[in-house]
Amino acid sequence: MRLAISRWGTPLAALAVLVMVSGVCVGPMAATAGAAEGAGGIVVSVSPPASDVGLATLNGGGNAVDAAVATAFALAVTWPSAGNIGGGGFMMVYAGREQEPVCVEYRETAPAAATPDMLTRDFRMDGHRVAATPGTVAGLVLAHKEFGSLPWRDLVMPAVRLAREGFAVNDALASSLNDVLSANQQFAEFQRVYRPPGKERWQAGDRFVQPDLARTLEYIADGGGDAFYRGPIADLIVAEMEAGGGLISKEDLRQYEARLRRPIHGVYRGYDVYGPPPPSGGGICLIQTLNILEHFQLDEDSLRPPATVGPAPWPPRAMHLVIEAMRRAYCDRARFLGDTDFVCIPPDLTTKEYAKKLAASIDPEKATPSEAIAPDIPLADESLETTHFSIVDADGMAVSNTYTLENSYGCRVVVRGGGFLLNNEMTDFNRVPGHTDRTGLIGTPANVIAPGKRMLSSQTPALVVRNGRLVLVTGSPGGRTITNTVLCTILNVVDFGMDPRQAVDAPRLHHQWFPDEVGFEGIDRPEYASAVERLTDMGHHFKLQSSKQGDAHLIGLDPKTGHYVGAADRRIDGKAAAK
Repeated sequence: MRLAISRWGTPLAALAVLVMVSGVCVGPMAATAGAAEGAGGIVVSVSPPASDVGLATLNGGGNAVDAAVATAFALAVTWPSAGNIGGGGFMMVYAGREQEPVCVEYRETAPAAATPDMLTRDFRMDGHRVAATPGTVAGLVLAHKEFGSLPWRDLVMPAVRLAREGFAVNDALASSLNDVLSANQQFAEFQRVYRPPGKERWQAGDRFVQPDLARTLEYIADGGGDAFYRGPIADLIVAEMEAGGGLISKEDLRQYEARLRRPIHGVYRGYDVYGPPPPSGGGICLIQTLNILEHFQLDEDSLRPPATVGPAPWPPRAMHLVIEAMRRAYCDRARFLGDTDFVCIPPDLTTKEYAKKLAASIDPEKATPSEAIAPDIPLADESLETTHFSIVDADGMAVSNTYTLENSYGCRVVVRGGGFLLNNEMTDFNRVPGHTDRTGLIGTPANVIAPGKRMLSSQTPALVVRNGRLVLVTGSPGGRTITNTVLCTILNVVDFGMDPRQAVDAPRLHHQWFPDEVGFEGIDRPEYASAVERLTDMGHHFKLQSSKQGDAHLIGLDPKTGHYVGAADRRIDGKAAAK
């Protein structure tokens, strides 16, 4: 399943990588500050220890999928807010120019006892009842079965050692743990497992040891998916559900299956773009938005300021067109998208013909009110934690993986005796059937709760290929902002000629149909003041950006050198590790 170097047309003489550790650029064999070269591959994730585990796997002869499995299990130890074995996600695999990319889908499912209106009253984002049947372990097992080359146990044991022996907490993790512990005093097991021993607050440099999780991971190392879904770990999950009033049963776990799916594919300005299919809405929304934007020129030299250091800001007209394309794609997301085992999705959503109609509906001079594009959806009166990593190996195999617990630290329920968190993915369903309003609450039928159904996701791990050669591996966390964060990174590279570092650092846009407002990271930047003023005059409503958008860790092809460049997102933390 590995791609010979010669098939790429240009030998991979070296791999360039930007390594970001706590905001400081470092790199083995660095020729210049912030760069490193090697021929063995790149792993980019939010957690430096997890990136190191992935790179060690490549160094040990593993391919990109082996490294992805090892990295994913390591993140379950070192980045517990989103890294997980109690959640789910999507893995995009590029195995070479002679094979179509594949999506390993391991989204969680609603338990058999779930009902459509179970969250209508007494709604909570945490606790046992909002946990769905986890998919991560099954997904990693399936990816390894189809594409892996090293023994399974060898890929899980690095995470076992991290949990058993501990690792040094950095500033980002210390801050995350301190915040969640302070706000969730009511979850006793959560406090026991994650509170620093002998003191109240974590500090950078403290050692984090997780013996229960180490034992759980060793069960998985020895027993694979059966240990989790049918063996001792399943027994612990069911006991936790019974103790806390949750819904996951032994039968729910026994029947869970991860799946191989054909990705959503589109062509944008000559680039092949691949994203995950439903139950992710990300692939369809991404391709639909790109298809709309293909009808416009975004990078207009006449609107750009004289060349300065770094990339010039997007011109106002480009921002307007991107916002309008986002608005239309997210409206269709709400109207149509869900688990295809339960709903029928129109086949034309990603066609060029349909995009042409949507593009024609965009007024180049003013914003379209969100209500105006969906008169068929009645509006009621008015009354996100994920993580992504990207990997490329020396032979050109690549992985773009996004997985999640839904909210940061999931439902805050730690399985007693197991040492791991469960997700709160039931809250990703449309919780009030029939109720859609201007605040962003969606109640359309496609994503209403049903037993065994996979909830709609925004996760958008993506691959971009040109003439058979991989040019970009990207993705991000961020709830409903995910797809638009991925879109921005692709536009930055394809339309605006940015290198990977610039594409990650540039401010990001977001519009999700409702609420009818624009999120923009650059709203307070002087270089965007005139653009924001112009867009406001056109009828766009900007919201105050209270947080950063996403955490994209990407790998891109440098067209000048022909080398691959990994860029870790500095919005939280991260490391790009290169061999």
